[in-house]
Amino acid sequence: MSNPVVTNQPGAGSYGTNVQTGDWSTGLCSCFSDCLVCALGCFCPIALSCYTANKYGENPCLGCVPGGMTAMRTHMRLTYGIQGTVCNDALMTFFCGLCELCRMAREIRIRNGDILQ
Repeated sequence: MSNPVVTNQPGAGSYGTNVQTGDWSTGLCSCFSDCLVCALGCFCPIALSCYTANKYGENPCLGCVPGGMTAMRTHMRLTYGIQGTVCNDALMTFFCGLCELCRMAREIRIRNGDILQ
């Protein structure tokens, strides 16, 4: 009895591969490409974080919970296939929080067709 020849590596399918090759639709400092988001981000960032979480399909309170924006940014990045790491997500939301919040809101509005790019 001969052993069969293995021609394909077992488990070499696409399981567990999550290749992000995309980019954000707008830059970090492109606030004036959507004046509504810019105004909300400047004058009432809490309202913008609740709006962003709600438009993304999450609980609106997620933006008010510590680490909530980082978690939402990570999930958004993975969903839309945008390059990055969890560490980068944490750093961007911590050091550039308002600009990043505006960019996330613009991304959702662009992907939902609410505004044109």
